[in-house]
Amino acid sequence: MKRRIILLALALSMVSNLASATTSSLTTIPTPDAPVPHTAAPSTAPTTSTPVLTTTKIDALGPGARIHGMDISYYQHPGNSTIDFKKMYAAGIRFVIIKGGDTEDAYDAQAVKYMIPDRKAAQAANLYTSFYYYAYLPNVSDQATIIKDAKAQAQKVIWRIASLGGYGTHDLPVALDLENNCTLFTATGCSHYASPANVTLWATTWLGAVAAATNRKPFVYSYPQFLENAMARSVTLRQYPLWLAHYSVDPSVTTNQPNAKQVGCYADSWTNQDCTAQWQIWQYTSCGIAGKYGVPGTRVDLNVFYGSNNDFLNLVKGLWQPDNSQMLPFNEPTAMSISAQSSGTTKDPVLFYVSVVRPNATPVVTGSVTYQPASTLMSAGVQSIIRNSSGSWLIKITNLPAGNYVGTINFTDPTGTEAAAQYPVVFTVTPAPTPSATPTPTNTKRASPTPAPSPKPKPTPVDSCAGQIRN
Repeated sequence: MKRRIILLALALSMVSNLASATTSSLTTIPTPDAPVPHTAAPSTAPTTSTPVLTTTKIDALGPGARIHGMDISYYQHPGNSTIDFKKMYAAGIRFVIIKGGDTEDAYDAQAVKYMIPDRKAAQAANLYTSFYYYAYLPNVSDQATIIKDAKAQAQKVIWRIASLGGYGTHDLPVALDLENNCTLFTATGCSHYASPANVTLWATTWLGAVAAATNRKPFVYSYPQFLENAMARSVTLRQYPLWLAHYSVDPSVTTNQPNAKQVGCYADSWTNQDCTAQWQIWQYTSCGIAGKYGVPGTRVDLNVFYGSNNDFLNLVKGLWQPDNSQMLPFNEPTAMSISAQSSGTTKDPVLFYVSVVRPNATPVVTGSVTYQPASTLMSAGVQSIIRNSSGSWLIKITNLPAGNYVGTINFTDPTGTEAAAQYPVVFTVTPAPTPSATPTPTNTKRASPTPAPSPKPKPTPVDSCAGQIRN
């Protein structure tokens, strides 16, 4: 389903980095609240919601006689192909969760391209829809900045739902896709992970902001190892419905649990004292037979819903129509500042710490920054833009010849939400010290003949669907 860590096998390697600092034993983690019986999942809608028409019947045609669902993204549109949602409905699917947002602007634009037509076509085929937002966490440890970033990313989602006209009668709540706690990626992998406390702080802030604005509690999407090792146990988190990914367990066997280990179970905010889990949706495979459901390509994610017909309908309670203050702005004024800068040498980078805010002093949600020299005769160097948090970046410029430089730091937003901004900068690059040459010893030995290389064995193809249910 998801980019970069679409396979849980890959996700397990990331979680192993946290294993030494966390515990997977249910008995050593304090239970934050009373056990919740694993019967019908609780309603997540406020009591003031529009009454549900209990005569509406949602067919339960999935494994275990459960309501069957699917989630999709641009991966299900190879070559810009379209999805046949009527065929999807005829094959027994009753809800579809569409990727509709991402922390990174490029992937966010990619999601929006398909979310809008997919939602319209799916609802026209009588499917219930939702969308999920793939989140990256800020590369900071300051809790105030973490809260600001979470609220800024929540604002992006609120604007996104508002742009669709709010929540209608066939809209399920939005889902927060939280499965990655890496905050700084490098060419060789992840160089920094957020702590469980900071992941949980970010998540609860985001969830609370979206719930307050839309009058519906969002879903949390993740997988058991992440919930146990990368997040802290939280009573607040448990109040939000869980969409849990766990493959290789057959959901048609109704006694099976998506949070079960070979021995015991995963312990997280949604784990009950009897080792069951308080889940609402179970993503049980990433290897559904795509063509069977009218989806281009070879595979697709499939889900089942836990609960009764009314439990499902409770999720679409509470219509939300945004007012003008909640609508996406256009060309909103911005203000830029540079908190610090340092000049470099011909070998050391020039650094700029940049922040851009909206008129209410909150961080911008979209857009990015770059350095632009004042003259085309000046080099712009090689620039690396690192996002620290929403509206905050580190610009590193290398490969600049020695000299004095004049230019601007430019903020631009390709979505048109935020207005462009500039900040003038002046800096100097000095020549780096030249190291003394080390004499090269004379080689008096005769070179040995180079042996002919042995042919490398061809790698055995890996079946990423091995052990998964192909439904």
